[in-house]
Amino acid sequence: MKPFLLALCTAAAWGVGGYFEKKGLHAGNLSPQVGAFLRTGVALVVLGLAGGPELRQLASAGPRSLLAIGIGGGIAAGGLGILCFYAALRLAPIQQVMPIAFTAPLFGALAAVVLGREGISARTAAGMLLTLVGIALISSR
Repeated sequence: MKPFLLALCTAAAWGVGGYFEKKGLHAGNLSPQVGAFLRTGVALVVLGLAGGPELRQLASAGPRSLLAIGIGGGIAAGGLGILCFYAALRLAPIQQVMPIAFTAPLFGALAAVVLGREGISARTAAGMLLTLVGIALISSR
């Protein structure tokens, strides 16, 4: 049960993190490269100023954009998600962990609906449900 919960936490962190990253990128009009740099810098505190010339965008992005990317990418996706993923991989076979861990798009869509109040079509909801059924079949023993 613990590897399943860890893999599920991985998916939730990556999915919800992606939602905040998207919001931060759009709010600050940042390029994907700068967003990825900020995510990795917050999560790993290693890259420093290696992001290149596009880092000038940070000056005009505003704190809400930077905070959204820092929380979504650095803490949720880059920090919590990676820790849970590696812990799950240590405790269970990869064929059980990976299908669960990579339900991140489902959590991202759920975050967009719940937090961003975006609509969801019946077709998308049905696809998400079928994805969950498939993952349950793949990862069950």
